[in-house]
Amino acid sequence: MGASGSVTAQGLGRARRAAKGPAVAMAARAGFAGRGVLYLLIGFLALRIAFADGGGKQADRTGAVAEIAEKPFGMGLLWLLGVAVAGMAVWRLSEGAFGQAGPDGRKASKRAMAAGRCVFYGFVAYSVLSFAGGEKSSGGTSSDESSKDVTAKALEWPHGQWIVGAAGLAVAAAGVWIAVRAVLRTFHKHLKMSELSSRARKCVDLLGVFGGTARGVVFTVAGAFAVTAAVRHEPGRAKGMDDTLRSFTDTPAGPWLLVLIAAGLVAFGFFSWTNAKWRKV
Repeated sequence: MGASGSVTAQGLGRARRAAKGPAVAMAARAGFAGRGVLYLLIGFLALRIAFADGGGKQADRTGAVAEIAEKPFGMGLLWLLGVAVAGMAVWRLSEGAFGQAGPDGRKASKRAMAAGRCVFYGFVAYSVLSFAGGEKSSGGTSSDESSKDVTAKALEWPHGQWIVGAAGLAVAAAGVWIAVRAVLRTFHKHLKMSELSSRARKCVDLLGVFGGTARGVVFTVAGAFAVTAAVRHEPGRAKGMDDTLRSFTDTPAGPWLLVLIAAGLVAFGFFSWTNAKWRKV
């Protein structure tokens, strides 16, 4: 091995040690805490909508950011939230580069999923930080408007209907996957369950199963709307999180199904906070 190869190997070794070090672990825990804040706010906003008291707020990330911004010291809180979510992106980047915790953490499929999550959380962090920095357009576009705009542009592409339909199926499948994993409690292998008391385990199980299932249902329904938009070639059929949540009030259960889903999103917010404390990183 030449000098350049030795330097490269040493650099990779330092990067790998840093990825497994306390700084990245702290970033991951901050990220879970930030994700919890967003889901708690989205869930509470959805509850207000269910009881006809939405106040014009959107039950999505945009609505959550706007809700924080209106509070005392709101912009400062948004900076903290954005940095926290950026920590999640950094942690997912380290997992994509060097693998996750656990015996099968270096599998290509898991590293690819971590890389995808890094991009997603990086975008969320950028939008929150941009809004905090004064770019109101970064947080002002609702998920519904974005979904319709993106769908309309995609439908104009060659084979656009197939592309939108495939994307919708992927989102719906991801929702089913999220819900099934929640019901099967696969999150146990990611948490330090031995450190939890019996009561804490029951609480974590309730939050993880209920919250994860509700989150999965929302993804599945949103994906189904995208598929419908593709089949009918109608971009307006695509829905973001806000319109997806509002659609639950159109079922025979009326607003009560939205209440159930909203409570599940609140539960997922609390579950994210349990991950901030007990997640293996």
